[in-house]
Order: sequence, then C-alpha cells, then structure tokens
Amino acid sequence: MTNLSEPKLQQLLRECSAGNRKSQQTLYQHFSPVIYAICVRYMGATDEAKDMLQETMVKFFQKSAEFRFQGSLEGWVKRIAVNTCLDQIKKNKAKYAGSLDEANHLTADVNAAQPLETKDLLKLVSALPDGYRTVFNMYAIEGFTHAEIGEVLGISENTSKSQLFKARRWLQAKLERN
Repeated sequence: MTNLSEPKLQQLLRECSAGNRKSQQTLYQHFSPVIYAICVRYMGATDEAKDMLQETMVKFFQKSAEFRFQGSLEGWVKRIAVNTCLDQIKKNKAKYAGSLDEANHLTADVNAAQPLETKDLLKLVSALPDGYRTVFNMYAIEGFTHAEIGEVLGISENTSKSQLFKARRWLQAKLERN
C-alpha cells in the first residue's frame, strides 16, 4: 500500500468522483493490497477473492460521491469489501453452510514450533473451510456479534457459535499437528 495521507486520499477521491482516471488508478493501487487480503480472508485464496476485489473496487468508484468525509476513507473501502464478500457468501449460502465436518482432511504447512507470523496465520485462516472461515473472520477479525453474524448469514446464533468453536478447534489442531 502506498503511503498517502488521509487528506491526499480524500483529494484523490474528489478527483475520482469528477471522472479523473489517473486518480482512480492511484486509489486502486493504494487500496487493492489491503482489500485483496480481506477478500482472501473471506473467500480463500481463489479466483473468487480476485473477483471480490474487482467488485469491491467497482462499487468503491461508483459510490465515491457518497463518501461524507467523516472518518477514514480506508475504513469505508474496507467496509465495502467486507459487505461485498458477505453478499457473495449469502448468494452461495449452500456452499458455505454445507457439511463443515468434511474439513478434517485439509492441511496447512505451518510449524507450531516456530513463531507464528502474520502471513502464516492468514494462510491458516484462508485454509479454513468456507463456513468456519466466514464466521471466524466476522467474529474474531471484524468484531461482529454472534447475533449479527446469524442475521447477516441467515443462520442461528448457536450455529454461529458452533462454527466459531469448530474453527478455533480446527486452527488449534493444525498448529499442534505441524
């Protein structure tokens, strides 16, 4: 991510809203690494994550005139990314809420004896089965409550709690096994 100040980002956004393609390109280059990381956390390291990055950036540019300049532009675009991923997950609910117990065969090559680096943790989280990963991200990273997760995903609060418990257990098992 390039090192641009909030006032510079806001100026680029104003130019972007006026149709300036160079400003769009600068904002894309600035935000795409962090947005892609969010998409990978929700969708896994798949083409779907790349699609969600593109969809997020399109929405960001389409809604650029709606930004109220009250708070962080980065926070706003991150929220667009999370909502875009969650919308996709809701569209494909059967895929994400399917048989989560088949995940036991998945492996991740992280050695628990070594200090866990952020990239290793993200690799483990992206290897979680879809349903586990979604709930884990929403609860542990984004700060949603189980009630909110249930409402967004159309599942019960107890299902959310169960999936978080299983995600943590899955992560722990992978760390102990390696």
